[in-house]
Amino acid sequence: MKHLIIAKWSEGVDKKAMIAPVKEIFDRTLEIPGIHAVSVVPCCIDRPNRYDILIEIDMDPEALAAYDASAPHKEWKDRYGNLLAAKAIFDRQD
Repeated sequence: MKHLIIAKWSEGVDKKAMIAPVKEIFDRTLEIPGIHAVSVVPCCIDRPNRYDILIEIDMDPEALAAYDASAPHKEWKDRYGNLLAAKAIFDRQD
């Protein structure tokens, strides 16, 4: 399963500066059993009608509950939730 998070930073957030610390947080999810790969990708177009970052987590469907309860997930929400103007979550089965 692919767990996809797309997010738009609030006005004034340094989008480029966010990539490395967000990647560091999500790389730690690889320690969760059933999570196989993680990608953190910035949008290549800077326009107001675009989201700014895509986070893709390749996981077994059964790993979603462990991910939701994980320290990295909590840190993402606590540290960056108030810096987001918008966020969407999408899960797809391959």
